[in-house]
Amino acid sequence: MVFKDRTHAGKLLAEALKNYKNNENAVVLGIPRGGVVIGYELARYLNLPLEIELVKKIEHPLSPELAIGAVSLKGRIVGTDYAGPMKKYIEEQTQSIREMLAARYKMFKRKPLNWQGKTVIITDDGIATGSTMIALIQLIKQDEPQKIIVAVPVAPKRGVKAIQAYADEVICLMTPDDFYAISEFYESFSQVSDEEVIQLLRKAEQNFRIQKGIQREKEDVEKYHPKNKDFLTSEH
Repeated sequence: MVFKDRTHAGKLLAEALKNYKNNENAVVLGIPRGGVVIGYELARYLNLPLEIELVKKIEHPLSPELAIGAVSLKGRIVGTDYAGPMKKYIEEQTQSIREMLAARYKMFKRKPLNWQGKTVIITDDGIATGSTMIALIQLIKQDEPQKIIVAVPVAPKRGVKAIQAYADEVICLMTPDDFYAISEFYESFSQVSDEEVIQLLRKAEQNFRIQKGIQREKEDVEKYHPKNKDFLTSEH
């Protein structure tokens, strides 16, 4: 199976999450940038708010490809209790990363939120190793959410298995045996721009407000006209 694009993948993934539709305690978190395209489709179908959570790994000073921790604006995780020059390096990196994250939040017109007691649905356009997702889960757990769900269109089996040790639930449409890159499972996998992320977040917010307004109207009709639930659409 190959997805046409991220929008197609998001629509298919939304069907697998239908049990969370209209859940007032749930929120969709899209990982910028590609995950926001997927998240938009989930939020639209499930009538849930769409937000983002930004996180960046702390690279090892001698081996940048290795991560020794991760930072968000609200928290930090480090694999080892470092001391001396390494501790100073981590503090400097934490400050530098947070300045960068703060600038990106400002660009996306968003701010870090508290996920305490929430059902958090984290999504991306796919998972390769799972290390970034695991770091994000660990940081979100510091807020003590009620439940963390990871929902993605495609990931290798080893990646899913690794994430299952951290998330309460993992939903993945495809777990191919042969996995080399996320892009190979999409016909179109063009780069998503920051401007597109901003537009999708704005549009998702508008959609959610409209749906909440419609829902309130229906609730008012049922409250004051319990015998006529079709009051809104009936002719008078």
